[in-house]
Amino acid sequence: MTTSSPNPESRIPNPARIRITTRKSALALWQAEHVACLLRAHDPAATVELLPLSTRGDEITDRPLATIGGKGLFTKTLEAALFDGRADIAVHSLKDVPAQLPEGMRLAAVIARDDPRDAFISVRYPELDALPQGARVGSSSLRRQCQLKHRRPDLEVIPLRGNVGTRLAKLERGDFDAIILAAAGLKRLGQREHITTCLEPDVCLPAVGQGTLAIECREDDEPILATLAALNDGPTWTRTLAERALNRRLQGSCQVPLAAFAELDGEQITVRGLIGAPDGSRVLRAERHGAASDAARLGEDLAEDLLAQGAAEFLHPAQAPTNA
Repeated sequence: MTTSSPNPESRIPNPARIRITTRKSALALWQAEHVACLLRAHDPAATVELLPLSTRGDEITDRPLATIGGKGLFTKTLEAALFDGRADIAVHSLKDVPAQLPEGMRLAAVIARDDPRDAFISVRYPELDALPQGARVGSSSLRRQCQLKHRRPDLEVIPLRGNVGTRLAKLERGDFDAIILAAAGLKRLGQREHITTCLEPDVCLPAVGQGTLAIECREDDEPILATLAALNDGPTWTRTLAERALNRRLQGSCQVPLAAFAELDGEQITVRGLIGAPDGSRVLRAERHGAASDAARLGEDLAEDLLAQGAAEFLHPAQAPTNA
């Protein structure tokens, strides 16, 4: 990912045909079609097509992502379609995009960020703190588990995979007292009525890039890069730079309970980061403020702050960065 915003003033001709590869889930298809609509509005003469693919992350739903290879399982199949020329761009939920992209690929644009919060969903309880002792909460995210258990050590956090409909059905049949999902996904699918309440960042800091759609392409495809530059949202790009810089420095993955959240206030940016033990027994937090133009550096500095507090102990030994 480059540290500067894509240049929308490029004079390279728009491509006449744009093929978008996406996962097959209802949410992924909505997201891809949303980007397709933006592309058609940008260039009504262009032909925009979808190439839905099934990824390993979609096929394996009975085990937590942390045990089967991480979020890259959602992106590798789509990137293969970019590499072999079957597709021109891939649309992802940014929170599913690993910190390091494969050589030859570029994160070319991000769409204006939607709600970044986690949604608390329950058919019996109005909020997280209303859950009874020992309540069963469904979530396969170590980031959520860490923060929920830190706040409520009594909770039983149980892995929950599958599409949105499957997860909601498990809640409604009584498998869980509550489940946690991304608010943005529910809203995009027109299912905001299922949201009991949203967890504010002070309660559950969001995942890196949560609520943001990202568009990936080949780094040498200049016509596509020029077209995508017109879709890129500047404020969201700045926040993305900060959050992903922290993630990249810590080499974060879904195997690490890591969160980062950046907010803009005019030309200033505030970046918050969190890392901890999966069982919530220890949580480290840090915050940095500075000029928005220094977003990436602030994200890196925030990572160093967490490392100085002992963050390396929560990273996988093979991933733990040095302090050099």
